[in-house]
Amino acid sequence: MHAAVLHEHGATPLYESFEEPVAGDGQVVVEVSAAGVNPVDVRKASGTFVSGPPPLPSVVGSEGVGRIAADGRRVYVGAPVAPYGTFAERVLVDADDPIELPDAIDDGLAVALGISGLAAWLPLAWRAQLQPGETVLVLGATGIVGQLAVQAAKLLGAGRVVAAGRDRQMLERVEQLGADATVDLSAIKPGDALAQAFREAAGGDVDVVHDPLWGAPAAAAIDALGVGGRLVQLGQSAGAEATLASAPIRSRHLEIRGYMNYLVPTDVLRDAYRTLVAHAAAGRLTVDVERVPLAQVADAWERVQRSAHRKLVLIP
Repeated sequence: MHAAVLHEHGATPLYESFEEPVAGDGQVVVEVSAAGVNPVDVRKASGTFVSGPPPLPSVVGSEGVGRIAADGRRVYVGAPVAPYGTFAERVLVDADDPIELPDAIDDGLAVALGISGLAAWLPLAWRAQLQPGETVLVLGATGIVGQLAVQAAKLLGAGRVVAAGRDRQMLERVEQLGADATVDLSAIKPGDALAQAFREAAGGDVDVVHDPLWGAPAAAAIDALGVGGRLVQLGQSAGAEATLASAPIRSRHLEIRGYMNYLVPTDVLRDAYRTLVAHAAAGRLTVDVERVPLAQVADAWERVQRSAHRKLVLIP
C-alpha cells in the first residue's frame, strides 16, 4: 500500500510503499478515506513527544476516517497500532478504537473534530468547567483549534466570547462563527495595554481563557481574569515561557490548568467526540477543510507547522 513513511526522527515522511497491515486478535484494519494533519504528528515524528519516539520505519498519522475492512462500517479512529499510522491507504487499530459515524457528517469535518475538536471542546467543558453565562477569551482564535473553541464556547453556554489572533481576515471569519468581539494581537503590544484590550472586548473581567499560545499573550490574559478565573494551557505557539506577576493570581484566586488530549481518559474523549459529531451533524459546528492528496504529504507536513487556517486532510 502507499503511505507516508518516517525513516528518521525529525525528518519529513516520504510517500512510498509500506507493508500491508494484518489484523490480529482484537484488532481491525480500516480503509482510510481521510486523515487529519496535526502539529502533534510533527512532534511525535520528532521523537520528543510524551508517548515516546515512534519505531523506524513507521507510517505517521494519528487520526483518520474510513471504513472497517471486515464489515464496511464508517468510523473515526484515533489510536493506530504501531508501526501503522493513518497517513496511508489502510491502518491497523484495536477493535475498541473505532467510533461509528452518522452519514450526515462529511469525512473532512469528522476528522477535524478529532484531535483539533477535542482540544477546543475539552479544555472548556472538562478542564475549565465552563458555566453558562461566563465570559470566555480564546487566544489563537484564528487557527483551527481556536475557530472550533469559539464555537464550542457558545455551544457550552458562554455569555460572551472574545476571539484574539494575529490575522485580521480570519478574525472576521471567527466573528461569523460566533465571536462577540475580537482583539487583533498584531496591533497591540503585550503588557498592560493588551490586558486592557481584553477587558474592553469582554465588557469587564474574563472568566475562562482557552490558551494555545502561552508567552506574552497568556500573561496579559491572566491580568484580564476576574476572581475565580481559569486559564487552560494547551500550547506554546507564542513562546515556551511567560513572566507572570504574583499579585493577580493570589488576590483573585486564579487557576492555571494544563491540558493535553493524550492525558484525557478514553471514555471522556469518546463521549466528547460523539457530542461534537452530533453538533456538527445538526449544523451547529463547522470548520473549513482543505483536502490534499496523500502523495503531497511533504507539502502538508510543512504547512501544518505554519498554523494553517484550514484543516488539512490527506486523501489516499
